[in-house]
Amino acid sequence: MLRDYPLLHDDIALGLRGRDLVSVQDLSVEEIYRIFHIASVLKSDTRSGVPHRVLEGKSLGMIFKKHSTRTRVSFEVGIWQLGGHGLFLSADDIQMSRGESISDTAEVLSRYLDGIMIRTYSHDEVVQLAESASVPVINGLTDLLHPCQALADLFTAFEKKGNLSGLKLAFIGDGNNVANSLLVAGAKLGVNVSVASPPGYEPQSFIVDRVMSYAAESGSRIEIIHDPVEAAKDADIVYTDVWASMGHELERVQREKSFAGYQVNGELMAVAKPDALVMHCLPAHRGEEITAEVIDGPNSVVLDEAENRLHVQKAVMVLLML
Repeated sequence: MLRDYPLLHDDIALGLRGRDLVSVQDLSVEEIYRIFHIASVLKSDTRSGVPHRVLEGKSLGMIFKKHSTRTRVSFEVGIWQLGGHGLFLSADDIQMSRGESISDTAEVLSRYLDGIMIRTYSHDEVVQLAESASVPVINGLTDLLHPCQALADLFTAFEKKGNLSGLKLAFIGDGNNVANSLLVAGAKLGVNVSVASPPGYEPQSFIVDRVMSYAAESGSRIEIIHDPVEAAKDADIVYTDVWASMGHELERVQREKSFAGYQVNGELMAVAKPDALVMHCLPAHRGEEITAEVIDGPNSVVLDEAENRLHVQKAVMVLLML
């Protein structure tokens, strides 16, 4: 059984137990690959009907200030498949919406729960929650970072390509939370990441500065440019996301104008490698940031990415909450 699996009890796994996942920055290269390995075992066994109820009797509180499909379903199903219980807490369900401090919320929930996942706007809220909670806190998304998505994306690439070091990932579009986390994860794992964004929509400079130090260690090449064709040239992975993420809806018209030349379409894919993977974290707007022929085409792995959110997050929960 997985509970007795040696790789859950060595120094790497024991070093993760009880920790938080606020950013991929929190993880070493060895820890990321341990997550991938456990995710692979869980994925294979789940498909074979082999249960792993290693978190029997444990509860995960799931705080949602932002709407969600994949994050809610994958965490709720994941903790159930592991033998635990997921408790959905919307912004209206808890006293944080009425002014209760994050520290009080964290300390009280820590008395009831074995882990907390939060999906919210402010990254500072996750940081404060992790600082105050005595149980593991998992970042399910903030406006700054989306670590679970980046881990699932690179796990998917690892499955499809067999390795990550030296691959080129082109991110076309808004330098948002997904782009930020892919930069961090890619730089740590030796992936060459090229982000092409319109002027004014680049990833935050302090994220890029931090990433450059990881890239120096791993040997990856990081570039932040404005030309999507240059970014996609010879890419192994072409990634895009919606032009207006949650919280930017009022900017939609302006963003459509700014991003008009940043659509991932057949013409752009022609400059990438013939077997380049097409990635999108979903939800997608066909005809805007990506065409239907590309996202529904043979190179698309968007549904594999979505499925792998379940397996990677199960691995995260096992390693942090066991």
